[in-house]
Amino acid sequence: MSPGRAGRVLHLNTLARLQRGLRTPGQALRLAVPDGMTAPLGCDAVAVPARLGPLVMPRLPRVGCVYADGTTWWWLVPSDSDHALEWPPPAQYATGAVVPDLPRLPDLIHRPDGTLPYTPPIPLYLTLCRVTGTAPAWSRPVSA
Repeated sequence: MSPGRAGRVLHLNTLARLQRGLRTPGQALRLAVPDGMTAPLGCDAVAVPARLGPLVMPRLPRVGCVYADGTTWWWLVPSDSDHALEWPPPAQYATGAVVPDLPRLPDLIHRPDGTLPYTPPIPLYLTLCRVTGTAPAWSRPVSA
């Protein structure tokens, strides 16, 4: 850059979000917020294999919109709920609630009372850690 010329500064979070957007292969569908609900914080989704869904649901203090297609369950969470969290495998984080490579949108299997579609991300994260036997990232030993 030449002296006296200001350029646009991109923050690391912006670059990471742009890169995630490039990784969506094939046809991509977006989970919709049901009519009458609003998503003021934007929407992302957390996906897990269907076998884990029934283990997770009863352990959550509040459950937002949950979608399923027989093989996978998706929970709507506020945008950027992956910030500083390493979601435990086999969970997958879907930025923008975009679910790639599906022939059709999954069915809404749980709709909360009220107008917000979100499952709180921290309880969901901790529950997924518990059912998968994974220690939360902040409690793991740090290696040098």
